[in-house]
Amino acid sequence: MAILVTGGAGYIGSHMVWTLLDAGEDVVVLDNLSTGFRWTVSQRARFYLGDVADAQVLKTIFIENDIEAIIHFAGSAIVPASVADPLAYYDNNSGKTRALLSAAITAGIRHFVFSSTAAVYGPQKTSEPVKETAPLNPENPYGQSKLMTEFMLRDAAAAYDFDYVALRYFNVAGADPLGRTGQSTSGATHLIKVACEAALGKRGSVQVYGIDYATHDGTGVRDYIHVSDLTAVHLEALQHLRRGNRSLVANCGYGTGYSVLDVLNMVTRLHGHSFKVDMAPRRPGDAASVVADSALAQRVLDWKPKHDSLETVVQSALDWELFLMNRNVDDLQTIQKALAAASF
Repeated sequence: MAILVTGGAGYIGSHMVWTLLDAGEDVVVLDNLSTGFRWTVSQRARFYLGDVADAQVLKTIFIENDIEAIIHFAGSAIVPASVADPLAYYDNNSGKTRALLSAAITAGIRHFVFSSTAAVYGPQKTSEPVKETAPLNPENPYGQSKLMTEFMLRDAAAAYDFDYVALRYFNVAGADPLGRTGQSTSGATHLIKVACEAALGKRGSVQVYGIDYATHDGTGVRDYIHVSDLTAVHLEALQHLRRGNRSLVANCGYGTGYSVLDVLNMVTRLHGHSFKVDMAPRRPGDAASVVADSALAQRVLDWKPKHDSLETVVQSALDWELFLMNRNVDDLQTIQKALAAASF
């Protein structure tokens, strides 16, 4: 039986494909390539180009493959964009997931692992690690659209022969330790990628929003989880459902926070070169510290992180940025050679 990975050409999805293949799973990928890249998807996975809400594409996948479970990453994940165009986010993250859920349940697919987010919690009044029991108060359409999907999953599990695990990510970063895939989207907003790009001269500077928080150095503190540890949680969630266990909602993080300046200093130390840093005022809604309490995932899913140090996360991100730079140089040289050949 096969696992369908939606958004499997994206950052986290492409890592998930490799994690599943490494575990001996049969993998099918569905992606519309709006933000993902076909070249990041292993050739060992069967690839379908299309939208998760396209009934005909889903029907074809379900007919041609014996799908046991769906791991769902497809969606939009930029907070400012969700504020600027909320209806697009509700459509892409909530409406299209509803269509996917309906098709899956009709096809008799019982297991579903969902890519949720810590944004469902909204601002916290304490710096203590956030538990799954914390109030749900998303402050932007991105977080709201993900929470709406969690509600749909809960209600579907109560009504049908269906179960799920929703995993609430904190700050995902890093790249595959074997160098097979990484964060490849241009213009990404994640701090570690931005800092690595600045260190390599691909950006002019890094902006630090707020230097007067009640933290050890005045900058915001976040919980950065290595993407390979994150995909490992998804694999454990799949096994959890296969064993006939109940549906579950769980946090994904390390329970350890690092400040913005901690990250920038680590990038500088590992790369060996400084880069321009611009100090800016706080952004509305940004909390001083957001750290996960992931005890539930570690206990119930038997998840054991393997890459839980800031140095490991940053080094893998730097390595991937260097790979992308070299790949772009190779692509440019190939194009130049083709143009030169065509001129004769």
